[in-house]
Amino acid sequence: MALGENQLPNLTRLLAVLGCLLPLAGLADEPPASDEPDAAFDTSDFLLNRKGVFPVPMVITEPAVGYGGGLMLLYFSKPSEDQEAGSSTGHPKAPPNVTGAGALLTENGSRGGALFHFHTWQGDKYRYLGALAHGRVNLDYYGPLNQGRGYQLKGTMLIQQLLARIGDSRWYVGPRYSYFGSDARFRGEVPGELGSAELGERIGKLGAVVQYDSRDNIFYPNRGHYAELSAQVARRWTGSDRDFETYSARTYTWTPIAPKWTLGFRADGQFTDGAVPFYAQPYVDLRGVSRGRYQDRNALVAEGEVRWNVTRRWSVLAFTGVGKAYGNWQSFSEASNVVSVGTGFRYLIAQKLGLAVGIDVAHSKDQNAFYIQVGSAWR
Repeated sequence: MALGENQLPNLTRLLAVLGCLLPLAGLADEPPASDEPDAAFDTSDFLLNRKGVFPVPMVITEPAVGYGGGLMLLYFSKPSEDQEAGSSTGHPKAPPNVTGAGALLTENGSRGGALFHFHTWQGDKYRYLGALAHGRVNLDYYGPLNQGRGYQLKGTMLIQQLLARIGDSRWYVGPRYSYFGSDARFRGEVPGELGSAELGERIGKLGAVVQYDSRDNIFYPNRGHYAELSAQVARRWTGSDRDFETYSARTYTWTPIAPKWTLGFRADGQFTDGAVPFYAQPYVDLRGVSRGRYQDRNALVAEGEVRWNVTRRWSVLAFTGVGKAYGNWQSFSEASNVVSVGTGFRYLIAQKLGLAVGIDVAHSKDQNAFYIQVGSAWR
């Protein structure tokens, strides 16, 4: 996830929705669509000029936690005058400041809530992100035997990040700190390969993040690239009970291939080293694949998506992806490939923000799911 914490599945559905906003980057030098008004329903003026709150309903069909629902409230504010002045220097226009709060509940008893704030200063030269989440989730641990064993994970997560732009480029760099205090309990016998120490631990990680962004819009791009590299260490002095390292590299790209067609590609790699708790290991993150179902020391994912902009407001898309988790229970060659396919649609609900909402329906082996999406599913 955009949070850089997709290996923490305790609040995945809520944070996944938040995630489309958390890696906020520059808006377009050109808007994604004409700013001229039309007769269609649009919330841009309400959100930006009237200080409105945008409610985002969450209908949860995540196979890992079952059916459920939730609500997120998003508050947008325009960049200050010095931020808007920054766009005249040749930089992309500064993104809106965003504050959000949300909560969810599912049929298997999983629940959680989260708060976050994103802010920029000095013409988008500096970007701050802060998030706080708390909840519990009931999941299955598969381990080396590939047999699901139910467990409950309770925890509180904190993320702090501050990035600075490098010169006049589209590159940003800065520190990220994340903390997760957990309490895991299995229903029945604890798997033999796990120690009792793993069931109640603190994870505190400190590291560096490098981002590149040339997207024409932060929410639902039609062209451009986004990339992020991160490296974090967990040590006693960072507030962690275990010593380990996490590394991630991800890139998204969108390319127009015809006047109304856009081709997208996503590549994502998550890698760990050291004494990583079982619930903090990377997993295959694809639409239609149960979160945490394919989990190991490392995880790789590739996904492609084609979009047809049917009208100015409406678009439909089709996607497919493949991933695998490996490194501890299985080697790269032994690990099976996980494939998913799906389709979806979006409606451009806030034209001036480039904010689109819609639904994705996805399928993988023995699994089906649909998701209410805010913008792109790639976060």
